[in-house]
Amino acid sequence: MTGEDREVSSSGSTAGTDGDAADAARIPLAVAPPRGPSARRAVALLALVTAAALIPSFGAPATLHGTGEAAAPGAGGIGLMRAVLFAALCIPAGEFFVARLVRRVPGAPVADLPRSLAPHAAGAGFVAALVLASVVATGNLVPHRLSEIDPGGLYRTRDGALALLEVNGFLAAGLCALSRRPACRMWPPAAVAVAEALRAHPATEHSPALGSALTLVHLVCASLWAGGLLHVLRTVRHWRTDPRAGGALLGLYARGAAVLLALITATGLWSSLRRMPAHTVLDQLTTTAYGRTLLAKVLLVAVVALFALIARIRLRRAADPLAACAPARAEVALLGLVVAASGLLTALPLPIRWS
Repeated sequence: MTGEDREVSSSGSTAGTDGDAADAARIPLAVAPPRGPSARRAVALLALVTAAALIPSFGAPATLHGTGEAAAPGAGGIGLMRAVLFAALCIPAGEFFVARLVRRVPGAPVADLPRSLAPHAAGAGFVAALVLASVVATGNLVPHRLSEIDPGGLYRTRDGALALLEVNGFLAAGLCALSRRPACRMWPPAAVAVAEALRAHPATEHSPALGSALTLVHLVCASLWAGGLLHVLRTVRHWRTDPRAGGALLGLYARGAAVLLALITATGLWSSLRRMPAHTVLDQLTTTAYGRTLLAKVLLVAVVALFALIARIRLRRAADPLAACAPARAEVALLGLVVAASGLLTALPLPIRWS
């Protein structure tokens, strides 16, 4: 505040003129609000995003160390692209899920919703799927020159056809994101999820149909959980002038998330036991790269569930239901790390199935 401003402020406190009072009233508006908490949140978010990117990029050597296993070429990059692909599925799934919940909130401003992130997610997913398809087109090797990529070869293999389906699915998702019909937007991501579930379980695997079904349910529920929470928080912030509607939306999401977490846990446990029989799980969780990454993912999900429980308690007991947003923001940030760990998991060699 300058010396002239101080003179105006002091004159406003001694003289009762209207002009001085108006000047004094305007002075606090020129003072910038403190930026400490928002700056800390921005730094924390940047750190989490960086960690999410580094987990699949540099996590493969760490998890493989001392196991005697060999990673596929470019495992870190493939894990990163797979994590981006998973995140791109979460965005439209979450927006579709929350759009259904909003209709059940009494008096909610249904027409006043945050801008959709689905077009941006489709673009990121398209790039990730295209990179992964180029790897498949070179015989699952990382291409160093465009001449090494054989696009026509994608049509001759099952993995190639599924990679093409994912590329086209995200391309269609970008076009459908411009549609005003939520159901129309979901068909392309659903096709990508089916392709990803089939890719994870080749025909040579034991009971591939069962494995693909488990993976599909797991992937869909995880996308609804992570993407739904992100969009709920964006919607509640957009509705900050109507905290009652925001609290009601959080409550509806919390009930649905409990069911989704139960399905994620059941399908994840079943899938793990199919790849690591019960009597070998404890050994393989520490002696294989797949097991170590799976253990890290399970621990992250446990912490996420703890934050979800805290948010649910605050939602029920706090005078202001929006107090649940703080643990919910921590929950969605940790879910980003879970997605990154899931991407890394797909790039690592499968565990040995001991008899």
